[in-house]
Amino acid sequence: MNVLIISTSDVNGGAAIAAFRLMKALHARGVGVKMLVRDKRSDSELVTRSGCKLMNDFRFYRERGEIFLHNCLSRNYLFDISIASTGVSVVTLPQFTQADIIHLHWINQAMLSTCEIGKIIASGKKVVWTMHDMWPVTGICHHAGTCTRFHHSCGDCPYLKRPSKNDLSRKIYKEKRAAYSLDRISFVACSRWLEEQAKRSSLTTDHNLVSIPNPIDTDQYSPGDKMVAKRNLGLPTDKKIVLFAAVKASDKRKGVDYLIEAARLLKDKGVLFLIAGSNGGEIAEQLPGVCLDAGFISPDRMPEYYNAADVFVTPSLQENLPNTLMEAMACGTPCVGFNTGGIPEMIDHHRSGYVAKYKDAGDLANGLHWTLFEADQQLLSENAREKVLSEYAEEKVVNRYLRVYAE
Repeated sequence: MNVLIISTSDVNGGAAIAAFRLMKALHARGVGVKMLVRDKRSDSELVTRSGCKLMNDFRFYRERGEIFLHNCLSRNYLFDISIASTGVSVVTLPQFTQADIIHLHWINQAMLSTCEIGKIIASGKKVVWTMHDMWPVTGICHHAGTCTRFHHSCGDCPYLKRPSKNDLSRKIYKEKRAAYSLDRISFVACSRWLEEQAKRSSLTTDHNLVSIPNPIDTDQYSPGDKMVAKRNLGLPTDKKIVLFAAVKASDKRKGVDYLIEAARLLKDKGVLFLIAGSNGGEIAEQLPGVCLDAGFISPDRMPEYYNAADVFVTPSLQENLPNTLMEAMACGTPCVGFNTGGIPEMIDHHRSGYVAKYKDAGDLANGLHWTLFEADQQLLSENAREKVLSEYAEEKVVNRYLRVYAE
């Protein structure tokens, strides 16, 4: 069995990291697997960049430009939607022709056009598509929020400056429906929440749909001595540490405003907030009390940061199945997050952490306080680690994908 994974990137972003981890796990099981990307950043010989960088960059800016113009020169929602108007050609590549199964992941921002997706589906190859957000089952948006128009045909899109019944969202929805009709697709949702959303879309009608979580290496991400980790990182051992990590820490969709308010409510508790990710300084300046900006941390160093933390917080407003949450839990670090997306599937409330009311900074602060000062942290740690071992460990996830491939 030869599998070709197609992704916009190999290690840049949560969806890319999840796809890359799956590729490595499949390779370790003896599966003939390769990865095709637009943006290659790893040194893996299994990964090939499709197209030259200059043209790939041109396609990326061309598509963003189309969205910018369509929305009347507004930057609002510039990266909340994708239109798949351009991309690289893959169906004639040797990696494609040699593959038995084509496994799509996150393929936006000029990796694949809707036209190319149609060619892939019509090729006769078996197609599996892991959904890391809602885009495969909506017209143009990555997260529909409270909008339900994607159930039928989109239109009147709240992400567009001039929404109408036959706007761009409905046009792309129709293009997707035509492409998907060319053969059967096995859609995989990374969370049960996303599976339920996908079931409501008419785009998944007549296609297979299952839920399989992202995998994680539980040897790389494993519990360590907390005091040793704190000392190695130069962190105080006499303070409770709250870790917040994101690729772009200042992204409003990561709920930083709620984190800042929750920190204000905890400012007299002697808590240290540790920020990991780009632009973390923007948050650190606004957080009351003691705060440290660690900047961007490479993946191989993140386990030590998770182990140094007493709790990991993810106040995200839009999430599917966040890798950071899984990584923290694998290290035995209790977690606190909002009740949205796949987060409540991962955090077992009052068992491995705390699930706070959505967009409620006060309850987020309550969750942090409970986890740090009231709960049995050792028990929370053990439960978090056990949850990952039982549901997200690489071997368990790979076995489920192998069944999808075989079917």
